[in-house]
Amino acid sequence: MNLHEELDVAWQELESLSPGEFVARITKIVGSPGVPDEIREFQLACAHDSTGSPELAIPGYRRALEAGLSGYENRRAKIQLASSLRNIGQVRESVRILMAESTTEGDGLDDAVVVFLALALTDLGQEREAVSRLVHALADHLPRYTASAHRYADALNTDQAATLLEGEEDR
Repeated sequence: MNLHEELDVAWQELESLSPGEFVARITKIVGSPGVPDEIREFQLACAHDSTGSPELAIPGYRRALEAGLSGYENRRAKIQLASSLRNIGQVRESVRILMAESTTEGDGLDDAVVVFLALALTDLGQEREAVSRLVHALADHLPRYTASAHRYADALNTDQAATLLEGEEDR
């Protein structure tokens, strides 16, 4: 089995192992010779995060990014780092990271960025902006009402919701 297959098997067993057993399993897998530092740090951070230890995950995500983690895993690390920071109360840093990632990449993680950014914005008392971002993200998935959803989402940030409703009847 190669590294990715071993990791896939381990992650499938996450729920059946204790947190300590799971972290030990990931540690053993990524401790193999030839595993790049950035992959080792990222996987260990993910293991700590997934077993309820965001304070242990944060330094690992940072080390993975500093070591040159790239591509899809780079973006995952930033999202997960931001989520962990939010979980320990460092919400403003979480928002800064997620705002930098809020460009459309088309990598399947765009909606995840929006979700975690919305949670962080809510923690900062920015509920209207959070809902606006969520509605924008969902709007393109709707079979109908896309344009209306985008307009209403925009209105949340500009306090124009009442204006949009003037003269409209329920349809």
